[in-house]
Amino acid sequence: MSSRGTRVGHTARVPRNVIAGRYRAAVATIGKFAVRVVVLAAIIYAVTRLVDGIEVIGNPTGFFGETGTYLWVALLFALVNSIIGPIVRLLALPFVILTLGLFLLVINAAMLGLTAVLSDRFTVDGFLAALFGGFLIALFSWIAELVLPLKVRGH
Repeated sequence: MSSRGTRVGHTARVPRNVIAGRYRAAVATIGKFAVRVVVLAAIIYAVTRLVDGIEVIGNPTGFFGETGTYLWVALLFALVNSIIGPIVRLLALPFVILTLGLFLLVINAAMLGLTAVLSDRFTVDGFLAALFGGFLIALFSWIAELVLPLKVRGH
């Protein structure tokens, strides 16, 4: 026993309401991320219709059919953007500042191209298609953020 009267090595119990609150917060975050991926899939669908050179090769025999292919590409793009994107943005910060933010369009195009490299169901033909597609994805995502409560981080 220690001087406070508790056993050494014994940890205090966490109240159930704290665990339940953390669980609810985790489920809410996962739910918002899932909604965000579905919205991103719809945005990618629209971009493939608007931009020549960006194509999703649907898999009609897959589990969710062609819709599942768009969901897969959206999930992959979201992961690339959330894992690799911040690193690239940080390394390119001097160029972003120098170009007053316009270099972010090039970074978005690179993230779109990297997604195409990682997926055999998504193709981007050329830098201009990636640049225009990245711009449209950023624009439509911004509009979706205004309309829908899609923030995953924060409250």
